[in-house]
Amino acid sequence: MRYTDEIIEEVRERNDIVDVISQYVKLQRRGSNYFGLCPFHSEKSPSFSVSREKQMYYCFGCGKGGNVYTFLMEYENYTFQEAIKVLADRAGVKLPEAEYSREDREAQDKRSRLLEINKQAALYYYSRLHAPEGEAGRKYFKERELSDETLRNFGLGFAGKSSNNLYRFLREKGYQDGILKESGLFLVDEKRGFSDKFWNRVMFPIMDANSRVIGFGGRVMGDGKPKYLNSPETLIFDKSRNLYGLNFARRTRRKNFIICEGYMDVISMHQAGYTNAVASLGTALTTQQCQLMSRFTKQVLVIYDMDGAGVKAALRAIPMLRQAGLSTRVVNLRPHKDPDEFIKAEGAEAFEQRLEQAENGFMFSIRMMERDYDREDPEERSRFVHDVARKLFEEIEDEIERESYIDEVSRRYHIERQLLETEIRKLALRGTGRTEIRVPKNLSARKDRALANAAPADKEQKLMLTWIANRPGLLGHLQDYLSPSDFTNPMYREVAEIVWKQGESGKISPATIINHFEDSEKQTEAASLFNTTMPLDNPDEQKRALFDVLCRMKRQSIDQQADALDPSDMKGFMHVMDERKKLEQLRAKGLPEDIFS
Repeated sequence: MRYTDEIIEEVRERNDIVDVISQYVKLQRRGSNYFGLCPFHSEKSPSFSVSREKQMYYCFGCGKGGNVYTFLMEYENYTFQEAIKVLADRAGVKLPEAEYSREDREAQDKRSRLLEINKQAALYYYSRLHAPEGEAGRKYFKERELSDETLRNFGLGFAGKSSNNLYRFLREKGYQDGILKESGLFLVDEKRGFSDKFWNRVMFPIMDANSRVIGFGGRVMGDGKPKYLNSPETLIFDKSRNLYGLNFARRTRRKNFIICEGYMDVISMHQAGYTNAVASLGTALTTQQCQLMSRFTKQVLVIYDMDGAGVKAALRAIPMLRQAGLSTRVVNLRPHKDPDEFIKAEGAEAFEQRLEQAENGFMFSIRMMERDYDREDPEERSRFVHDVARKLFEEIEDEIERESYIDEVSRRYHIERQLLETEIRKLALRGTGRTEIRVPKNLSARKDRALANAAPADKEQKLMLTWIANRPGLLGHLQDYLSPSDFTNPMYREVAEIVWKQGESGKISPATIINHFEDSEKQTEAASLFNTTMPLDNPDEQKRALFDVLCRMKRQSIDQQADALDPSDMKGFMHVMDERKKLEQLRAKGLPEDIFS
């Protein structure tokens, strides 16, 4: 259900952001804002700022920011619907009743019952582990040196040798065959009826990001087959969209995630203090899982067995992680096969060193690729250069980043840089059908200027929006010279349009502006637009800085308009000339003396 803007604003306004975040983060007042250690990344000095006036938060360390809805969605992994319900309950606001179709209601009811069944099954398996029949399971976990606390945290359990105990247990709880059949916990035979899918196995409950049990993995005791068995996909369990251990890792204070191969890798690493470890669920890593990780981190360390299958899995994962915007590094644990074995043999300090020495993911893939070529042979060496160039062209889209990799590859593998550039140019020509292409260092004058000005321009536009949000009265002085169209960054222009509209009423609300965006990344970016600082001590310095920023913004805006002009557009040409004239008048006149008073 989509709630009205009025309801969304009422709930937000009734939940003071300082009070809400204080339930999760210890905050101390510093001036007009509150500061604490950021819950989204590891830090020793507080850089997480919460503003009661703006009703928003922003971390100057990792850049996370937003309003009270964004915080709950990021911290608790709530959907917007879940966040508004929690906040409405907290503030005593009655939300309109959602109008669901009969099919929607039935699907929601079925999801709830399946979650209940999985929770009951997890409790059952946990109790069986600690009963006399769970001795084999306890012995297995003891041999793996898992503590009682770890068993409890991960809800590890045991399915006994009887093949229908869970079925009888859940039937006694009142669950009917129809819903039990859809739970994925049972095998159904027309003659013999229901039997437990999992038996004579240690059990690993699989939880979603909100710690709700959605499925199970089971490892057989002894030499039975298959060694590992997972729940099938159900209404609540989609293997491709979940990660084992994410419910813990999403709250880690470490700066990255570690992707492992299996349940025991994750559990052993968490017990050793690496609460950022996750694993895919019995399948190869998927694009959805990569996107899921990107919601909580920007860097992933890959730890797979460095045998043939492990290397193949790592090589498949690296470009997928890159596509999700994740920086990727590969950890070498040799001569040990997995994290558990390494930590037990060499200790946590040596393991930490291996993490710090992790190899850049793209360079790892080049190194693995090189093993297939005899570079002493001229033909093989040529093929290697062609294939490296293709990989650089296809996998590295950012031109500046590609330049860095060209430098590193040419240095490490003794390939002339010009050879790589020439081959990449040929690939680009084939892909675009153009008759001419320039490599990044020979960009046109216009593009050179755009690249050179991009970062400063963004900073200046952020400063302008922060100043206006902090001092809405500035708009009256600036409107003759500045408009939303002068914000050359499209995202900033969209925010500026809302700021100008709000400014007409005399009240600018950053928290309301953040609500305008549904995507969490855009909410974070919008929050950054109202938290850009320039340490200036007095009104004269502030006025000079504002004047300089205003003039540069206008010049950049005019240059962009001029660059985009069609030579035959006389009306556009006259408009640009008029804008240049206004800029010269502004430079000559300056800003009013009382602009900051």
